[in-house]
Amino acid sequence: MIYHSTRNEQLTASSTHAVLQGIAPDGGLYICDPAALHFDWRAALEKDTLSMAADILHALLPDFENMEQLVRDSYAGKFPTSDLTPLTPVADKYVLELYHGPTSAFKDVALSVLPRLIVAAAKAEGMKGDVVILTATSGDTGKAAMEGFHDVPGTRITVFYPHGGVSAVQQAQMATQEGNNVRVCAVRGNFDDAQTGVKNIFAACKDRDLHGAMLSSANSINIGRLAPQVVYYFRAYGDLVKAGRIRMGDVVDYTVPTGNFGDILAGYFAKEMGLPVGRLICASNANDVLTEFLTTGRYDKRRPFYKTTSPSMDILVSSNLERLLYLVSGDAGYVAQLMAQLNEQGWYQVSEDILARLQAVFGCGCCNDAGAAEVIGRLWREQKYLCDPHTAVAWSVAESHTRGEAPMVVLSTASPYKFPAAVLGALGEKTGDDEFAMMEKLHALTGTDIPANLRGLEGRPVRHRDVIDTGDMLNYVLSDVLK
Repeated sequence: MIYHSTRNEQLTASSTHAVLQGIAPDGGLYICDPAALHFDWRAALEKDTLSMAADILHALLPDFENMEQLVRDSYAGKFPTSDLTPLTPVADKYVLELYHGPTSAFKDVALSVLPRLIVAAAKAEGMKGDVVILTATSGDTGKAAMEGFHDVPGTRITVFYPHGGVSAVQQAQMATQEGNNVRVCAVRGNFDDAQTGVKNIFAACKDRDLHGAMLSSANSINIGRLAPQVVYYFRAYGDLVKAGRIRMGDVVDYTVPTGNFGDILAGYFAKEMGLPVGRLICASNANDVLTEFLTTGRYDKRRPFYKTTSPSMDILVSSNLERLLYLVSGDAGYVAQLMAQLNEQGWYQVSEDILARLQAVFGCGCCNDAGAAEVIGRLWREQKYLCDPHTAVAWSVAESHTRGEAPMVVLSTASPYKFPAAVLGALGEKTGDDEFAMMEKLHALTGTDIPANLRGLEGRPVRHRDVIDTGDMLNYVLSDVLK
């Protein structure tokens, strides 16, 4: 399969090169046509989770050899069960729990695989120097990426996160990360500033001599990060069939809390590959740029930025939307025009035809902090189910999109223990400044288990304290790459 840039169909790449490079030379994202794969999804659902994952990844990334072994090695010992992402019935919906990996966030599903994909791609492409991973994070990607890449031979990783823009637990996870090839740095600004800074570094280094090194990304702009996320849509569907909740071929709706649009785009890939996905519901917090876009066709990042209790969704520039625009329009020139206008003017408007195609598949809605807190409290009181604020946002939006004829699966992206202050407050309890004490309080109150990786954070030595301005990000990276 040939990948190409979303902005220029003449800029092509093999799947190994697309994973290794991360972003296309023109700043576009690498894309393929998942509908053209002729994937046998029914046969895949008959297999165990890891074999199914290997089938899906081989279909999307066909230039990689020994995919089944790569997948099994990637997940070995990292998740409590081989199913990876359990599906839990809650009230009249189903919660797809994606947070049982080594950092208690959904990013673990993909970032357990990506390091091995990068190493395999480097070998296939004849790469001799280090692959330098650059990542901007709104909280969860950073720790999951570092956990995946730390001390992996032939790689280095630098993570940028918004200073003061992640939870105390998320910051502690990153600041205490071990590994001789790991750097973490706070950026004065928000996530969009950090993400734009990373994209600018790629552009600035396109023709620069990096002493044999090559830059790549662990964000979902990298197709190797996006592809593993497709798997859990299939797994959830298979679990519903196995439980007798649906028959093979029935449609299932999914509600996804999203900021950068990667997780929900993975659902669109699954649909295009044949999985009977009905509606994909995009759930946003107070940073509702995606809600406005899917309602009106106007994408406008010129709006207030809100810090919310669901910080992984505090994003105004949703990078993966570019891939969807290409898949729906089929016109790289049109996408390039929209992205140029977004960069230069801060907004764009898609045509009525494109909007109609989007709305045929995607629903949307938003939920503020108060609404999320209400959901957390209600689900605990009525269902004895504890969820984090991102999941609560998705649940709130799902309530207005649930159809009687189709089961609704709500994607749960993080453990509630990553956000103990928000969850305790939603349960009517007093909070404080010590998030580790609040974890223990939440455990005592609910009897739910604190993930071992979070319980062990307190007292670990802080290894990373750097804070810089966005204008210094390039030099920060070069100081490591060129040393």
